[in-house]
Amino acid sequence: MDESKIAALLTRIADALDRIAPPATISADLDAGDAFVWNADGKRLETVAKVNRVDLDLLRGVERQREILYDNTRRFADGLPANNVLLWGARGTGKSSLVKAVHATINAERPRALALVEIHREDIPSLPRLLAHVRGRDRRIIVFCDDLSFDGQDAAYKSLKAVLDGGIEGRPENVVFYATSNRRHLMARDMIENERSTAINPGEAVEEKVSLSDRFGLWLGFHNADQDTYFAMIEGYAKRYGLDLPVDELRARANEWSVTRGARSGRVAWQFVQDLAGQLGKRLD
Repeated sequence: MDESKIAALLTRIADALDRIAPPATISADLDAGDAFVWNADGKRLETVAKVNRVDLDLLRGVERQREILYDNTRRFADGLPANNVLLWGARGTGKSSLVKAVHATINAERPRALALVEIHREDIPSLPRLLAHVRGRDRRIIVFCDDLSFDGQDAAYKSLKAVLDGGIEGRPENVVFYATSNRRHLMARDMIENERSTAINPGEAVEEKVSLSDRFGLWLGFHNADQDTYFAMIEGYAKRYGLDLPVDELRARANEWSVTRGARSGRVAWQFVQDLAGQLGKRLD
């Protein structure tokens, strides 16, 4: 075979390899936006053009939690020491909304101060890779996991423990980790009790499970709202979005809505407002 045929054959082989090779990993520049999602399979950050959030001043019934989280986050944005934060408690009480609202508020005060990077619960084992990706960057980063919890024989909590504080490298100086959970210790109670009943040394087994939450310097508890707080949420939304109804009628309809849902919470209030806005032909922009 002459050289021209060999060259043509090699070209065809190279083209075929290019077609079957996976695409090159392209990670979003941390200066390309303020919010990102970690794509564990692609080992890259993806920019979020518009974050689903509500304004900080619309979050009612969580004033103390709001103040603590804002102060911790502001210190972090200023380059000062700050804690990892676990926001735990009842469903729909504004935990993730508070994280996103505080991030947006601080960036409004100081543009580009913070990047928010969300990592999904199922991608926690890839957290060390994410931290390696952002370690040493000029930008300060909140790594955020919504609805974090562990069940059964799930061992991902061990990797989370190591990267939060316990590993050789530890948490990067430009990163804090915020998580929300319905569980204070991130584990189901029956999971902890099972460890206590089956372990040779029950105390040590349980200690390993619950020590994960100790990696969070701040614990912020959230609970279902009382009726007055629930009405304050509704009235705040109604005023912001121009939903003009007499207060008595607004409260009566909001109360009926909460009874059908069996709870009063920020999520229930927002769902009611969405329904009411639709009935009134109003947009929630």
